[in-house]
Amino acid sequence: MRKHFNIYLLRLKIILLLLLSIFLICTCAKEDSWMSLNKKVAKLYQQGRYPEAAEVAEEALQLAVKTFRSDHPNVAKSLNNLALLYRAQGKYAEAEPLYKLSLEIKEKAHGPDHPDVTTSLNNLALLYHSQSKYGEAEPLYKRVLEIWEKARGRDHPDVAKSLNNLAVLYRAQDRFAEAEPLYKRALEIWEKALRPEHPNVAKSLNNLALLYHSQGKYAEAEPLYKRALEIKEKSFGPEHPDVAKSLNNLALFYHSQDKYAEAEPLYKRVLAIKEKALGPDHPDVATVLENMTKCFREMGKKDEAERFEARIIQIRSNR
Repeated sequence: MRKHFNIYLLRLKIILLLLLSIFLICTCAKEDSWMSLNKKVAKLYQQGRYPEAAEVAEEALQLAVKTFRSDHPNVAKSLNNLALLYRAQGKYAEAEPLYKLSLEIKEKAHGPDHPDVTTSLNNLALLYHSQSKYGEAEPLYKRVLEIWEKARGRDHPDVAKSLNNLAVLYRAQDRFAEAEPLYKRALEIWEKALRPEHPNVAKSLNNLALLYHSQGKYAEAEPLYKRALEIKEKSFGPEHPDVAKSLNNLALFYHSQDKYAEAEPLYKRVLAIKEKALGPDHPDVATVLENMTKCFREMGKKDEAERFEARIIQIRSNR
């Protein structure tokens, strides 16, 4: 009798193991499908095909809910991805509850002060920031900064990123006195953590230059713009699109002071880089031509300005 019972238990264990194996295989297959959908979302996002990417992201979210627990971090990731695509399309009302739910799941899974929570906090802050809801964005940015300082130390690059985000928020509100020390501290961290000619140092220099420029502190802004440009040229080469951004900032800087002789060659370099990288009929080319049209009219070069205007009309009529 006991022998039969033992055989029964053994068979039962085998059946349970088989069922568990089947369950795990099915779960793994679903997880692979979910990951595949996420890759597709990322590819469509990079191509700027936001509506299509959102449809795939919705499918990925539904699969995540079916495959994992409703409060699983992977569900939070899918919520975040979909919210990001809504924000990219200006659908702020649809994005906000998704970001909030993603944050709630991560806080429950990891605790309120865990570094994994910072992504959701930062994304929600960016959503509010983009809508000029500065009062809602500020405490979120500050919370991210506090988490990184506690988790990584005061001189970590993640802290520099948070300082920069908060400084950008203050600059948008003309709170220059509060923004400046944050930009400076971020720059010090980047220079200390990375080599002085790292692209992130250039970004930080550019942000501080923009702050001084917007206050009319031209003597402080100019060397920062120039150093940022120099770093990018060394890092990427003279014809890289990132170099065009720095060239354009410096051109606008000189243009704003009526220093047309300095601005003109910089605008021309920006135009050449954009045309080579994006093609002659890209909207970004039209934007550069608009700046050049204004500059050339102010210089009294009416014929050149009219040629630029004709090109702008042609580019926009083709869209």
